[in-house]
Amino acid sequence: MKQAIKGYHKDDEMHWVAELDCGHNQHVRHTPPWANRPWVETASGRNAKLGFMLDCKKCDRGEPKDN
Repeated sequence: MKQAIKGYHKDDEMHWVAELDCGHNQHVRHTPPWANRPWVETASGRNAKLGFMLDCKKCDRGEPKDN
């Protein structure tokens, strides 16, 4: 299910995590060649992706909201 990015935070390992409208969180790493997301490395890049729709697997599975 597609959900919009509403914000970001870093996890305990300092990886960027997108906060989705549905209440779930999803890592948004830039780890080429597996994940090519150079936009996550700058504040302007992250801000440009606010509202971008990500596929939320947690919603698909009916999981409760993240804390």
